[in-house]
Amino acid sequence: MDEKKVLIEVKDLKKYFQVGRHQTLKAVDGVSFKIYKGETLGLVGESGCGKTTCGKTVMGLYDATGGEVIFDGVEIHSLHKKEKKEFTKRAQIIFQDPYSSLNPRMTVGDIIGEGIDIHKLYTGKERQEKIYELLELVGLNREHALRFPHEFSGGQRQRIGIARALAIEPEFIVCDEPISALDVSIQAQIVNLLIELQKKKNLTYLFIAHDLSMVKHISDRVGVMYLGNMVEFASSNELYDNPLHPYTKALMSAIPIPDPKEEKKKTRIPIEGEIPSPVNPKPGCRFAARCRYATDLCRSETPKLEEIEKGHFVACHRVKEI
Repeated sequence: MDEKKVLIEVKDLKKYFQVGRHQTLKAVDGVSFKIYKGETLGLVGESGCGKTTCGKTVMGLYDATGGEVIFDGVEIHSLHKKEKKEFTKRAQIIFQDPYSSLNPRMTVGDIIGEGIDIHKLYTGKERQEKIYELLELVGLNREHALRFPHEFSGGQRQRIGIARALAIEPEFIVCDEPISALDVSIQAQIVNLLIELQKKKNLTYLFIAHDLSMVKHISDRVGVMYLGNMVEFASSNELYDNPLHPYTKALMSAIPIPDPKEEKKKTRIPIEGEIPSPVNPKPGCRFAARCRYATDLCRSETPKLEEIEKGHFVACHRVKEI
């Protein structure tokens, strides 16, 4: 991976929201990672851990409270309006909910063509042919261009969302839980479509999800988030075969195994206690309140994300002992 080009570098990214007069919700609190051109970086964690906020801040949909997002050598949060438009041509997002992310008053053709019009890429017959080509690329057909979103199933709508994201030929796509609102039978189809498109178009993905088995299937490397912090980061195979952080171990133990006999033998690691509030969090490791290995050091000092083995980073004071 090292010889590959770094397309995106996220440095100490922070995104805070003001809640009431004196409270701050620290949705993303000092997250750093790199995404290489042509790879898929998976981001996992429980609901509310900050992964979607992280993705939207990387895309520039939220302004960063602190830190940097460097896309192809340029810091995106300091871009002017014209430069931002150029960035949005190179980076797109596929939203979680295909029901609410498509305008119900627009035809599918106009939804897909909107980005083409904004960036003045094609006009007239050429524009129409491009829309047909995109529909066929995502497994739909050209007749669908004249229909409205309510006439489609959830899986078909997500295909329309993917076609819209691809319309302006981006290099980088944030996939924000693109399968979580879909039936299980459709999820694999959408993930396989994303993999196929990546190969055809040399795309780079930030794939955000909480379905761990699907993340393993699509990702080259995976970051695990907990309450706004990155707690573990490694290649996909390394993370799934050798999880080191207590939180990651518990997550991995919850992945179901298709064989019922093997599933019975498996030892699940329960996580006890409630998820602490991300509003004005206490000092120390965010996972300490729910961790069976936590010590006074864990409760008082925030662990740094350190390389424990080559390419395998963990933020845990006790990682070498457990």
